[in-house]
Amino acid sequence: MKNILITGGAGFIGSHVVRLFVNKYPDYHIINLDKLTYAGNLANLKDIEDKSNYTFVKADICDFSRMMELFKQYHIDGVIHLAAESHVDRSIKDPFTFAQTNVMGTLSLLQAAKLTWEALPEAYEGKLFYHISTDEVYGALELTHPEGVEPPFTTTASSSEHHLAYGEKFFLETTKYNPHSPYSASKASSDHFVRAFHDTYGMPVVVTNCSNNYGPYQFPEKLIPLFINNIRHRKPLPVYGKGENVRDWLYVVDHARAIDVIFHKGKIAETYNIGGFNEWKNIDIIKVVINTVDRLLGRQEGEDLDLITYVTDRQGHDMRYAIDSSKLQKELGWEPSLQFEEGIEKTVKWYLENQEWMDHITSGDYQSYYDSMYKNR
Repeated sequence: MKNILITGGAGFIGSHVVRLFVNKYPDYHIINLDKLTYAGNLANLKDIEDKSNYTFVKADICDFSRMMELFKQYHIDGVIHLAAESHVDRSIKDPFTFAQTNVMGTLSLLQAAKLTWEALPEAYEGKLFYHISTDEVYGALELTHPEGVEPPFTTTASSSEHHLAYGEKFFLETTKYNPHSPYSASKASSDHFVRAFHDTYGMPVVVTNCSNNYGPYQFPEKLIPLFINNIRHRKPLPVYGKGENVRDWLYVVDHARAIDVIFHKGKIAETYNIGGFNEWKNIDIIKVVINTVDRLLGRQEGEDLDLITYVTDRQGHDMRYAIDSSKLQKELGWEPSLQFEEGIEKTVKWYLENQEWMDHITSGDYQSYYDSMYKNR
């Protein structure tokens, strides 16, 4: 039995990865490590919480002595490291927390893995430290799309050819790092530490940089779940600037599938970009969300377009991110399974059908429940 430590497993992407591994690999013991900050919610995993190959541990990755205990207690063979502070707006207001969690927390895990694994007779044999990062470490791309081009800007899931509506350049695994926010700077630093542990100590590592994710269980400070909830309750939809910033979007289940493939088949010390071949301007994606929510609620499509409210742009707001994940597709055979139209339909339906989950998040009830459950552990 392999013992796999997944950090941040109660969060948005992490919960999907935990669920996939627990259900797909009954011979693995999955240890879900999460501090249960505001973005961690064990309700995301109620369907697998009683599985025999699943263990939840509430702990802080910055607590080095606790990380050492966990590595020894559970005989960890592999790490899938997702735990991170991830909201750019929060990083602008509080960069210290992002540096502490994303940089020092990652270093704490790396050192615990190093000391534990190097003490074993087989050392690093059969071990892996998999670090999940973001496309934001690469900086920003130019926005050069021609006027009058209408969405969607997608390709077929089986094609690695990008639609060039927004520009000819894309982030490659070899793109120079150029972070522009405290969040992306902290992730860039953690990426460098992971690679340094391979180069210095020989630790088996792999790093992935992914584009924007969307789907079920995303904390509603992020664009799509926030706007779905606001549309439902007919609240304003705050759009930065003119809404012309461009992002590449990937359905979260496809990201979890990619992590699975890379964890098992990826080459040591390699970097893989994970993207959806799916670029949208923020304002266009918002209009799609509005039309979809209106239709599913029995309203007239576009009825709530007047909820759009333009607000002062975010400081240092990057104009365009676009991932080229051809390497992952060609070398390991992964590709997105859903086109955006299908993925957004599934996503909107999930949030509308799980209003109780959303209400617990927006009210804060989920935190008090789990705080009381684990306060003595």
